[in-house]
Amino acid sequence: MRSAKSKKCLHRLALRLCQTESRIGGFPQVNQVKKMKLLALAALLTLAVGTAGSATHDIYPDPAQAKVDLAAALKTAAATHKRILLDFGGNWCGDCQVLDIYMHDPSNRPILDANFVLVHVNIGHKDENLDLARKYQVPVADGVPAMAVLSEKGALLNSQRNGQFKSMRTMSSSAVTSFLVQWKPTRPGCSAVMITC
Repeated sequence: MRSAKSKKCLHRLALRLCQTESRIGGFPQVNQVKKMKLLALAALLTLAVGTAGSATHDIYPDPAQAKVDLAAALKTAAATHKRILLDFGGNWCGDCQVLDIYMHDPSNRPILDANFVLVHVNIGHKDENLDLARKYQVPVADGVPAMAVLSEKGALLNSQRNGQFKSMRTMSSSAVTSFLVQWKPTRPGCSAVMITC
């Protein structure tokens, strides 16, 4: 049985908690730190959901657009002396979304813009543009995203035949950096390791 003194202490503590609750909107001050942590976590989750929502935008145009986009890219590449980067994938593909984020992050965007004409080739659910995939030796059945690099004249220089990027979500942006640097065109007076040359 509790002593009268301990009952009085518990009563005072309960009274203080109730007073604190009414001052800060229904939460005792002891829980205010928890409330702030939960609010911060909720804000971060909201931001993450907002970012994820924007990250899942449609990257790949209608599958019928692929040949038109490739023809335009060939003209642009010839005029600008850039290489063509064919990105085979689908809007349903989480790894394709991650690849797009990595390609456009601050470390890779300058390399991409200075050296490549990017063409997104929509493969539907692995049932569209398979003729382009075969032509450029990209086995989309083995996983996407998958890339092919063409010269400014349209000749195939490289294709990812082993699904190198199919697990992009487990990779880092530096994997994309390495790929872009390896396949960017060489220019007179530039070394192979110069990123924006």
